[in-house]
Amino acid sequence: MANKRTLKRDINYVMGDIIEAAYLHQVANPDEDPAKSEAIVDEAITDFDELINKMNQKDVENKQQHFKSIQKELEAKATALVEKVNAL
Repeated sequence: MANKRTLKRDINYVMGDIIEAAYLHQVANPDEDPAKSEAIVDEAITDFDELINKMNQKDVENKQQHFKSIQKELEAKATALVEKVNAL
């Protein structure tokens, strides 16, 4: 874990890329129902907000362990969202 700024940047880039992939699928396949890709976008935004809120917590005893758990949670959520985008 490098630092807090890098982790926030990773969260921003990863969730942004997932949202972009969902919108690209929507543009590339206009005949399909856009509600599926919009649901993925909504979930990515919700996950982003949750992760950033956890990053900004002040009452954490072990910050390094806290940030590692956020990193693992980011990986798990991103993997699940990418699988949903790939299933579209």
